[in-house]
Amino acid sequence: MMRFLVIRFLRGLLTLFLVLSFAFLILRSTGDPAMLIMSAEAPPEALEAFRKGWGLDAPLWQQYLGYFKNLAQGNFGYSMRDKSPAMDLVLERIPATLSLALPAFALKLMMGISAGVYAALHRNTWIDRFLISLSIAGYTMPSFVLGLVLVLVFAVGLGWLPSGGDATWQHAILPVITLSLGGAAVLARFTRSAMLEVMGQSYIRTASAKGLVWRRVVLHHAMPNAAIPTLTVIGFMVGSLIAGAVVVESVFSWPGVGRLMVTSVANRDLAVVQSLLLLVATTMVSANLMVDILYGWIDPRVRSGQAGQGKKA
Repeated sequence: MMRFLVIRFLRGLLTLFLVLSFAFLILRSTGDPAMLIMSAEAPPEALEAFRKGWGLDAPLWQQYLGYFKNLAQGNFGYSMRDKSPAMDLVLERIPATLSLALPAFALKLMMGISAGVYAALHRNTWIDRFLISLSIAGYTMPSFVLGLVLVLVFAVGLGWLPSGGDATWQHAILPVITLSLGGAAVLARFTRSAMLEVMGQSYIRTASAKGLVWRRVVLHHAMPNAAIPTLTVIGFMVGSLIAGAVVVESVFSWPGVGRLMVTSVANRDLAVVQSLLLLVATTMVSANLMVDILYGWIDPRVRSGQAGQGKKA
């Protein structure tokens, strides 16, 4: 088990390194922060002084090594726009993002798992086809389109809910619904497929033949085994709690991490964007590591590498 955990941990560190390296190179090759923050009309001397002050005039490889050296010392850099520590700006926004992401995640689980199980137990009926059609629509519709539709219907048309901001709890209703529907649709499809596969196994038929109550067969035999492949989807959703809010927070003017990401990328505020990506990547890597640990705990074959190909099918 220890070797299994060490390998997964090292893979996570490698993923973090590659994500941060890629982000570092892309950010520095797609725009000049001096031109964006000071404007193109600034005197050339001022632009050059800005670049020198932030170390942007150094060779790229020196900037790259300096960035990872600072990370190793716990220095995440400073915002070029307001001179504040970059990670402090990010951490200030996390409560606002979690106030949307956590209720949305709970709603995803309730709607997705319930719909998937119910559709599997009523396979090839009209309710099954209806739920699958809804899940396909929810999966294919972009979150910004869904958010705008909800605003047009419930804020502009009916006037029941506010269209943006974070002044009251009512302001969170539309963003939470927007965040949850797409994930619930994905989870419903995976849960349905997993349930159908489990329901066709011989031990389910044996349990039914022994005279067990059907509800007991479903709850105690089918659902626990169907939950194993669904863990991958849930783990991905946990990892994307913060990243998934980027578009939705912009649509609803919610002052969270996602909105900070959009403004920081537009301004090429390098340290803030890199701190945000570090947070997002760490969250996703940690979530996947937890899923791997759960797989290893549930199925010992995963630890030994015998079920490596099938565990994420």
